[in-house]
Amino acid sequence: MGAFETLEAEATACTLCPLHRTRTQVVFGVGSATADVVFVGEAPGYHEDHEGEPFVGKSGALLTRLLHEIGLAREDVYIANILKCRPPDNRDPLPGEIEVCTPYLDRQLELIDPRVVVTLGNFATKYLLETSVGVTRLRGNRYRFRGRVLVPTYHPAAVLRGGTTKLEEIRGDFGLVRRTIDTRRAVPAPATAGTAPPPTGRQASPPNRADREAAEETSPAHVEQLGLF
Repeated sequence: MGAFETLEAEATACTLCPLHRTRTQVVFGVGSATADVVFVGEAPGYHEDHEGEPFVGKSGALLTRLLHEIGLAREDVYIANILKCRPPDNRDPLPGEIEVCTPYLDRQLELIDPRVVVTLGNFATKYLLETSVGVTRLRGNRYRFRGRVLVPTYHPAAVLRGGTTKLEEIRGDFGLVRRTIDTRRAVPAPATAGTAPPPTGRQASPPNRADREAAEETSPAHVEQLGLF
């Protein structure tokens, strides 16, 4: 059994927080374990809890459609959540649940080693960028994240409720993801002096592909002085 399969087995058997008592099953993640892009949402919902796969139902159909529009399939990317178990009544994750569950996500990112991380929705965006600023103000830009690039965008469920404007905005964000992938594949940029380090609030992953392909994105630690906050 490989490292990724071992991690999934550990998560599937996890009883570290009370959510194990109410879940139908653990929703570890789905997709390619060597993906260039990892999508991160908040937590499984009702359908995900029953099917064992993140982003199914109408939200999942929209995510799949948006991927197809930029030439990707679900099998080409990896999709996960901050939490691996559904909170009752789809409430927000609690601090204790986040504390014990996010090491699984950290390890997933370390093993997959993606070039780009895409946060879907307010919760995942605020958590990974360690900010109180909402996704509406952050989207449309790229940020440093543990030596990688992070692109925040709306949760597909919010787009389904938000009409044409939000749909066009999320399409723009997915286009930014596509351009980031293509740029990084075609022209690895040399490291530039004075680039900001990754956020220090969470443990950084070991050197990865994106570290070797230095980015031009904005560091969350300096976004405020650049006017993006």
